Amino acid sequence: MNPSRPNFSPAYGISKKTDTLLPWSHATDRLTASRNYWLATTRPDGRPHVAPVWGAWVDGALYFGTERTSVKARNLAVNPTLVVHLESGDDVVILEGIPEIIPDPAAIPGLDAASRAKYNMGVAEAGGDAPDVSSLWYIFRPATASAWLESDFINTATRWRR
Repeated sequence: MNPSRPNFSPAYGISKKTDTLLPWSHATDRLTASRNYWLATTRPDGRPHVAPVWGAWVDGALYFGTERTSVKARNLAVNPTLVVHLESGDDVVILEGIPEIIPDPAAIPGLDAASRAKYNMGVAEAGGDAPDVSSLWYIFRPATASAWLESDFINTATRWRR
């Protein structure tokens, strides 16, 4: 991911210096450690929908599952654009892009171990590998990401693009 300053209004006073940009490792450390990920999708009529999910950040991607009939899954089937936000407003990480459905989450190296370490539950227990399961699993490699520390917003506001 290539760092730069986000395109915020000049009224925010964001620094133009590049030596205070956050490293990508700041975002990935937070993504790895996060227990909950807030997903924002768009309903077919244009209304937003936001909901938390469990997931795991493994090898540069967020993996998460949801029921096929959930609002999230139905929204992503119509409009695959996704925004993911971590819980903190003081140590912000926001991802944007388009997730892809994966057929077998148990085949992803490291995903089961990451799920067990975080939730004491592997992907099989979460319904990821049963043939008649009603869950969908997604891989989300963000196209863009933003992060900042509220305590030093003007200097740390960072945006990355693939």
